[in-house]
Amino acid sequence: MTWQERIVVDPNVLTGKPIIKGTRMAVEFVVDLLGRGWSVDAVLREYDHLTREDVQACLAYAGEVLKSERIYLTP
Repeated sequence: MTWQERIVVDPNVLTGKPIIKGTRMAVEFVVDLLGRGWSVDAVLREYDHLTREDVQACLAYAGEVLKSERIYLTP
């Protein structure tokens, strides 16, 4: 399964932020929880409508976005 099957952008939900399909859970929220030290199991316990694959899709999406990011230094 790829992140494209689980992550969607809908301009009518959360002002178009990427979300987990069928939810109102923003990818950035899930990634932030993990970054703050939450385990995947803790996320799944607290948000029991999510699956392990949803969390993995959030991380894969974040990785894809970061890979495509370009930084241009200015003097």
